[in-house]
Amino acid sequence: MITLRPSEARGHVKIAWLDSRHSFSFGRYYDPQEMNWGALRVINEDWIEPDAGFNPHGHSDMEILTYVLQGALEHKDSTGGGSVLRPGEVQLMSAGRGITHSEFNPSLTERTHLLQIWVEPNRTGLEPGYQQHAIPGGLTPGGLKVLTSPDGRDGSLRMVQDAVIYAGSLEGEQQIEYPMNSQRRAYVHLARGAMTLNAQPMKTGDGAKIAGESLLTFSEGQGAEFLLFDLP
Repeated sequence: MITLRPSEARGHVKIAWLDSRHSFSFGRYYDPQEMNWGALRVINEDWIEPDAGFNPHGHSDMEILTYVLQGALEHKDSTGGGSVLRPGEVQLMSAGRGITHSEFNPSLTERTHLLQIWVEPNRTGLEPGYQQHAIPGGLTPGGLKVLTSPDGRDGSLRMVQDAVIYAGSLEGEQQIEYPMNSQRRAYVHLARGAMTLNAQPMKTGDGAKIAGESLLTFSEGQGAEFLLFDLP
């Protein structure tokens, strides 16, 4: 079963320096029907104004993935981790038993556009940690690249959960097939462009909850860039 949720159904919060769309309940946006999908707890699409961002704040027992679509994001945290994240790179912060971090748009002229994703870990109270690197080989048109996994497969970042997160891109006649364990869940977020998922059209910002499927087929891409979550 695939349940599509259109972009415009997401929560929306806008303040002076931040415009944010929430796929799941977060902050001021609350919908008891959209609290999570399995271990996937948050997908926030944020636009941060130049020279602005999130002041130091704390998290615990959450795996936090940041994926920049445009611009740059400067990260600093209490583990000593810190750098500037740009498109083509991926960052994973394991909050563990507690971490403090800040995130700022370092540009004085350009907005930052990003996705921030929270996944609930399968173990709590661990040492906090920070990982970041360029996506190995970059995104391959018509293919999937592993961003995070529990075992670091294919050079991916290690996540404290039996979840695998992929990034994919698709154009024209290209097609991607992904065999699924029908006992697991999946989620697809279309970051930009348009495509079809098992013949169902998706547009920018749409999401899809997936359960009981054995094969996912991505096709008819029009500048499509998406994230695929394979979840317990």
